[in-house]
Amino acid sequence: MPKASDQRSQLVLENFIGGKFVPCSRHIDSYDPSTGEVYCKVPDSGEDEVEAAVQAAKKAFPDWSSRSPAERGRVLNKLADLLEAHLEEFAQAESKDQGKTVAFARTVDIPRSVDNFRFFASSVLHHTTDCSQMDHMGCVNYTLRCPVGVAGLISPWNLPLYLLTWKIAPAVATGNTVVAKPSEMTSVTAWMMCKLMEEAGIPAGVVNMVFGTGPRAGSALVGHPDVPLVSFTGSTATAQLITEQSAPYCKKLSLELGGKNPALVFADADLDQCITTTVRSSFSNQGEICLCTSRIYVERSIYPEFLDRFVAAARKWKTGVPSDPDSNNGALISKEHLEKVRSFVALAKSEGATVHCGEGVDQLRLPEGNAGGYFMPATVLTGVADASRVMQEEIFGPVVCVSPFDGGEDEAVARGNGVRYGLAATVWSRDVGKVHRMARRLEAGLVWTNCWLVRDLNLPFGGMKSSGVGREGGRDSYHFFTEVKTITVKH
Repeated sequence: MPKASDQRSQLVLENFIGGKFVPCSRHIDSYDPSTGEVYCKVPDSGEDEVEAAVQAAKKAFPDWSSRSPAERGRVLNKLADLLEAHLEEFAQAESKDQGKTVAFARTVDIPRSVDNFRFFASSVLHHTTDCSQMDHMGCVNYTLRCPVGVAGLISPWNLPLYLLTWKIAPAVATGNTVVAKPSEMTSVTAWMMCKLMEEAGIPAGVVNMVFGTGPRAGSALVGHPDVPLVSFTGSTATAQLITEQSAPYCKKLSLELGGKNPALVFADADLDQCITTTVRSSFSNQGEICLCTSRIYVERSIYPEFLDRFVAAARKWKTGVPSDPDSNNGALISKEHLEKVRSFVALAKSEGATVHCGEGVDQLRLPEGNAGGYFMPATVLTGVADASRVMQEEIFGPVVCVSPFDGGEDEAVARGNGVRYGLAATVWSRDVGKVHRMARRLEAGLVWTNCWLVRDLNLPFGGMKSSGVGREGGRDSYHFFTEVKTITVKH
């Protein structure tokens, strides 16, 4: 693949607008989380760059939207093939940019990005529209699904290419053109993917990438009158601003936001399976996944055994250099985020909580070159009140709170639902009836029982309450990225 321009041995990214790389006069420092050192310059784009990208997308829309779903699908499959051919290069770049382990990027982030393109390239071929007869009036009614226009896509820093392609693939497959803004902290793999666009056969202007911050580039994109649709993944606070900016234009919004996800562990759970999976659901990707478990409620009769075994397993969850194949976790995204996550542990301690492992208890052993990195070991807390900020707010790091409950589904449901978020939940029980009852009563867009992060891309993804608005996934993405039109023909 082509190399970046070099400035003092640092990557210098450029925006991708109308099929060409366009330099920017302003830049933002991007850090390697595993060393704490600047290694990349990211464009600090604003209204001018967004305007150019929107105009390029508008220009490309008539031709792209007139192509058949099969033709668009062939292009997306070609892009998937090119990504797969460069998988290792993308995995290494994603790890360096985000801090995650190379192994996680290699087995999760990049393969899932490939799958996103292939899935939507195929699924767009299989949707059907509705028809109804009104013989008594001599009419036939039918519906059409039409692309919306220029889609504004804003993706987060935790799963950079994975979540960006989750938006680009359905938007483009359904005939829209795109202006995307990745996180300014993790822009490298998005920039690398732009280098594959022409070879994949994606026409100029169909996919445009504008790099920069939320307040400048993101705000300009969301507030642009020619961007009728916005898909955003990120914080609830930012989503509130997006909603306000979009309201004057009545934009279509899909908002996938934060989570404070409970695991409810009943006495009849398979503890071997539960502990192995719940350690993974609590700490994967440094706990920087919106679906990660952050509150574990355990039926009191098994609470002592669960806690002992869970803490022992968490201690074996190795935090280390991202390139080390033995590392389960790498570094957190930034110094500021590490300080935020640590502050929640300090708050819990000040309120009388016990830290069983991790922050302040277990010493990390890191090479000298990584001493300035943003590492934090898997941390388990007990004795945290449900009303504490530690239990109520999204920490988004390798910190989990474990608490007993005294039995009874009502208490488990009430405590599981006792936060403003409603993204995901897990239930652990061998009782099939209990599993179904709990799943029905939990206020969460996704409920896993006796497993975690098993995803069928056909099915809806999204949250309730402050965890989001709307759903994406096979049919839901098709509906979101298109407008339905009802046509009546009198014969």
